[in-house]
Amino acid sequence: MSTPLPPTELPASTLDTPAGMPLVVDHVAVARLYGEPLFSMPTDLYIPPDALEVFLEAFEGPLDLLLYLIRKQNFNILDIPMAGVTRQYLAYVDEIRQRNLELAAEYLLMAAMLIEIKSRMLLPPKKVAEGEEVEDPRAELVRRLLEYEQMKLASMQLNEIPQYGRDYLQAQVYIEQSLQPRFPDVSMDELQAAWRDILKRANLVQHHKISREELSVREHMSIVLKHLQGRKFVEFEHLFDPSLGTPVLVVTFIALLELAKETLIEITQAEAFAPIYVRLAYTPS
Repeated sequence: MSTPLPPTELPASTLDTPAGMPLVVDHVAVARLYGEPLFSMPTDLYIPPDALEVFLEAFEGPLDLLLYLIRKQNFNILDIPMAGVTRQYLAYVDEIRQRNLELAAEYLLMAAMLIEIKSRMLLPPKKVAEGEEVEDPRAELVRRLLEYEQMKLASMQLNEIPQYGRDYLQAQVYIEQSLQPRFPDVSMDELQAAWRDILKRANLVQHHKISREELSVREHMSIVLKHLQGRKFVEFEHLFDPSLGTPVLVVTFIALLELAKETLIEITQAEAFAPIYVRLAYTPS
């Protein structure tokens, strides 16, 4: 067992303790600098005066500051005590002039206006005719404050409205409405290509014969409808008979277009570049 040392004696290891370090092991460090304990504040520490700034209020302009001072003191906006408001306003302007001179310029303009109003209130009122009210130097300022307050309240109400992207997101859900397959629409280019192919084949088998024949589109519409009855799908080219000649082919094609226009038939195609089919758009009773 070691013999305890007297209170006035220290271990030999403490004689080599650097300056500023405690002479007892259980001393609490006030901070750590680069991992080393710091037991006392350094005497040469420099803290810039603007190292930490706390702004309790943020104003959007001179009118916002004036309105804040009036509402904070519960002043009547129609009877503003110019002396107290001007004093508080100038104190705030002196504070921001030390930090941001460009920002203070707009506030200085309003300060000049407040001082002018205060000076005009100290002067005797101008004489007016009987029945007219004496002009209040604060009237223009009160009007601007009331308008600003209305706009500020309106902006706050608009900001409270839920906004897309801030308060909610639009949900997109795909729902299959029908299990019936939907055939792609036939484009005009594909229909023209099919028609040109039919004309080419008609020119190969027809004879050069000049004759006058009266053809009816309505009659060929009935022929096409009869040809489609009882069939689910009919290929587009099977509705044309090249041996009847080009005039009949043209009238038959016009009849098909008229039937499609009147939604009596449907022209479909299973996929791109696939054969074109024609079917009735209704089921006959």
